Amino acid sequence: MAWPSWLPLRENLRPLSPYGAPQVPARASLNTNENPYSPSSALQKAITDAVAKVASDLNRYPDRDATVLRTKLADYINEQSATKFSADNVWAANGSNEIIQSIFLAFAEGSVLGFTPSYSMHPLIAKVTGTAWIDGKRNADFSLNTADAVAEIQKYKPVLTFITTPNNPTGGAVTIEAIQMLADAAKSVGGLLVVDEAYAEFSQEISAVTLIANNPHVIVIRTMSKAFAFAGARVGYLVSDAAVKDAMMIVRLPYHLSALTQAAAEVAIDHRAELLGGVSTLIAARSTVVQALHDLGLTTIPSSANFVLFTGFKQDAPQLWAALLEKGVLIRDVGLSGYLRVTIGNEAENNLFISALKELI
Repeated sequence: MAWPSWLPLRENLRPLSPYGAPQVPARASLNTNENPYSPSSALQKAITDAVAKVASDLNRYPDRDATVLRTKLADYINEQSATKFSADNVWAANGSNEIIQSIFLAFAEGSVLGFTPSYSMHPLIAKVTGTAWIDGKRNADFSLNTADAVAEIQKYKPVLTFITTPNNPTGGAVTIEAIQMLADAAKSVGGLLVVDEAYAEFSQEISAVTLIANNPHVIVIRTMSKAFAFAGARVGYLVSDAAVKDAMMIVRLPYHLSALTQAAAEVAIDHRAELLGGVSTLIAARSTVVQALHDLGLTTIPSSANFVLFTGFKQDAPQLWAALLEKGVLIRDVGLSGYLRVTIGNEAENNLFISALKELI
C-alpha cells in the first residue's frame, strides 16, 4: 500500500499490507478453510438462549478469566487426548490469532523461527511486534525435514520456534516423534516450541498436548473455527503449562473475551458431538476431491487438514483463480507459484469446483 507521508506509521510496517482473503460473492466460497456445515436449529436455539441469559447483565464486565469456558475446553482436550489438564492449563482469546500475538508479546524478546511456507500470520505478527523472524527450510514437497529443523534451532537459538501441524497452506502433518525432537532442540537453546494445531481434528496424528506434562516449554494453539464450525464466534485457545497461561494474563487486554462469546462457546463445547460430527464427512470428502483432481491429471500435496493444495495446471495460478471465480467458485491463491488451495466444502460446492475446473484446464 502507498501510505501518505503525513502518517507516522512505523517504518517496518510500511511495506506490509493487511492480512485477509478476498471477500467477494461466489456460489462456492472455498478459500478460507471454513467448515461448510451450519449449526443445527436446535444448537442455534441453545446458543440464542444462552446469549439471552447473559444479555441482562451486559452492563457488567464479563468474567475476565473465562473460567467456565477454559474448564470446558480443558475437559474437551482431556477427552480427546487422555490428558489431565484443568483451566490452569488453558487460555482462550478472540481467535487463535490473538493467542499468537499474546505469545509474541509475552516471550519474543529475541529471534523467532518458523518453517515457511506456513501460516502467514506467524511472520506477520512477528513484524508487527518488532520481532526478528527467521524463515526455516522445508523439503521441496513442503514437508518438514526434522533433522534440518533441529539443526536450524541449534544454529539460530530462537526464543520461539513455530511449527504448524497440519500445516497451512500445504496440509501436511508432523508426527509426535518429530515434535518431541523439535521440543528437545528448543529446550536445549532455552526456547519454547509453539505447535499450531488449528486443524488437528482433521488429522490422525497424536496431538502435541500429550507432550506438555513432561515438556513445559511446549505450547499448543487450537481453535474452534474449523472442526467446531464456529468461525463466526472467534474463539481460539492454547494448552500449556500453567506458567504460560499466567504469562498470558500479563499481556492480555482487559476483559478481552465478551460475555456473549463466552456463553456461545460454552454451549458449542457442550454440543461438541454434533459439531464434530462433520469432521469425518469432510475427511471422506477430502479423499473424493483429491481423487477427482488426480483424475484431471493434477497433482496434490498430501493433506491432513480440511483443504487441499494442488498443482499441475497449465495456466498461471492467478489466471486460473480468476477464471474459477468467474464460474462462481472462490478458492485461494496462497502465493506459491504454480499452486492453488481449495477448502473442502459440502457436496454441492465440491462438485461445482470440480466441474468448473474441468472446463478450464
